[in-house]
Amino acid sequence: MPSSSDPTARQSWIAERRDAAVATFTAKIPAIYRASIELEADMAAWAAGRSDCPSLFLTGPIGVGKTHSAWQATREWVHGRFGSDYRGTPVVEIYRSTALFDALRPDAHDNSGRALVKHLQRVDLLFIDDLAAARPSSWTQERLFEIFDERYINRRPVIITCDVLPAALEDVVGDRVRSRLAEMCRGGVVLLQGADRRRGAAA
Repeated sequence: MPSSSDPTARQSWIAERRDAAVATFTAKIPAIYRASIELEADMAAWAAGRSDCPSLFLTGPIGVGKTHSAWQATREWVHGRFGSDYRGTPVVEIYRSTALFDALRPDAHDNSGRALVKHLQRVDLLFIDDLAAARPSSWTQERLFEIFDERYINRRPVIITCDVLPAALEDVVGDRVRSRLAEMCRGGVVLLQGADRRRGAAA
């Protein structure tokens, strides 16, 4: 006879989907960032849904582990979406800023930039790595505003890595995106410090 502590059929079904989703996501992580690492308390709380801030902004000098931490936090975030309020496997999109800005250009093939804007407005989590690595055109800044504004008003989370704080991003993403991002990540900015890990390991 099953004990009261045994998982129900639904709980077992959710756990199977959770494990499959985490495995699928882990397979997408670049090899250099795939090893699990321990997150700082603020990042772990965000990933587990225990933070008042829906979004996460990781900043600090080059090589302190922002990207690796963001991949780990995203993996834990995916794992945490399979609780009692499970509503389906979350959709996560990950872009390096340089690749995203290229994809949003007005000359993108077959108007794919517009379709990408709509997609990124709606995904469950948007992860942009190294946001200040490139300077987008005014066109691209407008598309970024459409993405961030829609996510802002619907409280859809983002996770960002960047070498500078949100308040210093105006020259990169424009004032309107900077303002939205600063508000979205209020209380969710984590400053990572330390030596450049790339001199001996993954950063």
